[in-house]
Amino acid sequence: MSGDTDLIKLYSERILALAADMPNDERLAHPDATIKKRSPLCGSTVTVDITVKDGRIAEYGQDVKACALGQAAASVVGAAAPGCTRDQIETARDQLKALLKSDGPTPDAPFDGLEVLRPARDYKNRHASIMLALEATLEAMDKAAETACA
Repeated sequence: MSGDTDLIKLYSERILALAADMPNDERLAHPDATIKKRSPLCGSTVTVDITVKDGRIAEYGQDVKACALGQAAASVVGAAAPGCTRDQIETARDQLKALLKSDGPTPDAPFDGLEVLRPARDYKNRHASIMLALEATLEAMDKAAETACA
């Protein structure tokens, strides 16, 4: 019974609200890069489209098929990513990973909303789904940079 109570606490009202209110949930018509990432453990998928201007994400679109935790993470990332550089995305990814694996500090703004996922640190089987949006965004930034240089 305690495990059920812990799981109910994990899916807090804030996490469920983020999952239900996904920003930038439309795919882009003409992205500079598109990346689809899948969590092999649970099957969650996130597809990210971006356009980049002057080294920053100019437009961001996403299609998220994930658990509530993955959706909540994608919701925060979808709201925060526009205007960000590759370095900011990489830092947010590394900080979220540290938050989940070793109870690290809250990610820097504009990704500080990922703090809501701190209770998921004890659910290692959910970490891959939570990381999908940032990993896909970072990979999309790299792909866009390669395409621009080609």
